[in-house]
Amino acid sequence: MSTLFTIARIAVALNVALLTVLGAVWARNYWTLRSKHTLGMLVFAALLFAENAFALYFYLFDEVLSAWFSTAVPEPAWQAMLLFHVLETLAIAVLTWVTLD
Repeated sequence: MSTLFTIARIAVALNVALLTVLGAVWARNYWTLRSKHTLGMLVFAALLFAENAFALYFYLFDEVLSAWFSTAVPEPAWQAMLLFHVLETLAIAVLTWVTLD
C-alpha cells in the first residue's frame, strides 16, 4: 500500500506543477485577450489547482491523515483513488501539451 500512496503523491504533485503552468499561460492570455473562454480556463485551472494542493497537503503534511492514508485505507480504495489521480494527471498533461503547442 505504501507504493500506491507514493504514486498518488507524485501524481498530485505533478498535477499541481502542470496546473501552475496552465494557470500562468491562461492568466497571460486573459490579460491580453480579455475573453470569457480564457477566463473560464483560468478559473478551471485555479479550482483544480486548489483541489490538488489540498490533497497534496493532506498526503504530505497532515500527520494524522497522511498516516491514515498510508496505513488504514483498504487496498481497493487506494487503487480507485490512484486511478483517479493518474487519469487526472494524464488529462492535465494532454491539456498542457495542447496549450503549449
